[in-house]
Amino acid sequence: MPLSTPADREHIHTRHVECRGYRRADGLWDIEGHMTDVKTYGFTNDWRGEITPGVPLHEMWIRITVDEDLMIHEIEAVTDNSPFQMCPDIVGNFQRIKGLRMVGGFTNKMKAAVGGAAGCTHLVELMGPIATTAFQTIIPLRKRREKTPEEIAAAADAPPKRPPLLDSCHAFASDSPITQKSWPAFYTGPKDAV
Repeated sequence: MPLSTPADREHIHTRHVECRGYRRADGLWDIEGHMTDVKTYGFTNDWRGEITPGVPLHEMWIRITVDEDLMIHEIEAVTDNSPFQMCPDIVGNFQRIKGLRMVGGFTNKMKAAVGGAAGCTHLVELMGPIATTAFQTIIPLRKRREKTPEEIAAAADAPPKRPPLLDSCHAFASDSPITQKSWPAFYTGPKDAV
């Protein structure tokens, strides 16, 4: 269902973010993000001169290469369009996040490495949807992979581990029917719920 009919208004700005996940032949994964900011009106920029309607004020790209455990092996950041000539100078700093895993605490570690004056606000913001895209690309396929007899035996003997998605949203609340069905050992709702 779309949003309700809005009030009378004028379109001013569009931010477009697109992320894609790729499985590589070497067993690693590439996740690419592209972000643009576009105005519907023209304006003068001190560095670039006249920026006409529809020409990106910001245009940035990031490609990360990760393994199945979401560890970053490689990263490439590019700034094609920016409001200041010096903006692209910072992209090399994103090499600082190589070796980080995109799991709990990743955002804080990433911002400590490339946030504030050490990075670019727009590239840092783009890392959020890239991390989500990595998760959505890799985890479902990893779960579908056929397990070896050793993995099955080890899982049967191990105590259940708290699922990372538990309490991450409304559907995965510890008392939701989704949790009751998917992770009954961690379900905290009424025992007679269906």
